[in-house]
Amino acid sequence: MPFHATGLADVPDTLTGNCGDNPGIACRLAWDITHSTNAAQVVRVYLAGPVSEVLRILFVILVAFAIRAVAHRVINRLTERAATASLPVTPAIRPAVRAQRAAAVARAEDTIPPPTVGTERRGQRARALGSILRSGVSIVVFGIAALTILGDLGVNLTPLLLSTTVLGVALGFGAQNLVRDYLAGILMLVEDHYGVGDTINVKDASGTVEAMTLLTTRLRDVNGVVWHIRNGTIESVGNESQGWSRAVIDYPVPYGEDLARIRALMEQAAASLFRERRWRKLMLEQPEVWGAQELSSKEVTMRIVAKTAPMRQWEVARELRARVKAALDEAGVAPAGPDTIVITAPPAITSEDERGTSDDRPRAEGAPAPSGLTSEERARREGGA
Repeated sequence: MPFHATGLADVPDTLTGNCGDNPGIACRLAWDITHSTNAAQVVRVYLAGPVSEVLRILFVILVAFAIRAVAHRVINRLTERAATASLPVTPAIRPAVRAQRAAAVARAEDTIPPPTVGTERRGQRARALGSILRSGVSIVVFGIAALTILGDLGVNLTPLLLSTTVLGVALGFGAQNLVRDYLAGILMLVEDHYGVGDTINVKDASGTVEAMTLLTTRLRDVNGVVWHIRNGTIESVGNESQGWSRAVIDYPVPYGEDLARIRALMEQAAASLFRERRWRKLMLEQPEVWGAQELSSKEVTMRIVAKTAPMRQWEVARELRARVKAALDEAGVAPAGPDTIVITAPPAITSEDERGTSDDRPRAEGAPAPSGLTSEERARREGGA
């Protein structure tokens, strides 16, 4: 059946007259082969147009995937660099860094593998931020690609954008807590408040962080109870294991002791502990004796502190406390405490006859007084009777 298009009789019998000023490859090929106006118009309207639109859509999709792949590669490279890079050393923290290096040398000599908690934590944080950035890039790139494709297909984007705006506002009002939890989780990751493995205090809960997402934080306390806390409800958090910890020992000594001598003995005990490799690898600096912390009429509380690796302060404090006690005992320093110790003895066990003649029971007239009384008390009782 021959094809008849409206106005074909007025179309000049030329390539540009049938295929337009910019003829496509398909229309040009059809005209060159057939020199038929009907064939050129069919190819131009029903073949070249849809194929061109499909190719344009495919091109947009390919460009979107290429941009997404490049952005993801850049994000992954930055993430891995942030996860493995060492922190910059400032003049204010150089002594601590030197102590850490010394501890690392001692650890290597003891053939003990170095702790990787800080590195793993930084790596987890960097990879979590990288995942968020990759998701955001994918949403933005594919969203722009979808809008571009809809525009090429002739869809009016104004109502769509308006409806999307209204929907976004509605979701924002309806899911305020959800949005707040997400934003709080992102900020906690960016600012590195805490991470998996840290010991934190949050409101009524205190324990070790087992998992952390953008919505909630899961931690387990010392009793084994698992707490699930929404990130948006966390207003303040105390991190006990970030960077370093400190062992604080308050040791009481008698009031009359020479505090300079006590300080010297404590410093000797602390130095002996720091010289041992087993304990030096847990401490970042040599322990310090801060001096008199509290005073009373009978004792003086001396304070000694030690800067340790995260979450190792308790074992260092126990050992340091034992070393200080041994040093003071060897020097003849008496332990602080009350001057008099009162020991209460249990009541004496009476015989069966004495139990039967208790003062609480009535006695017959002329009966002898209960045993255990002095002669004066017995005479006084008999006289009163």
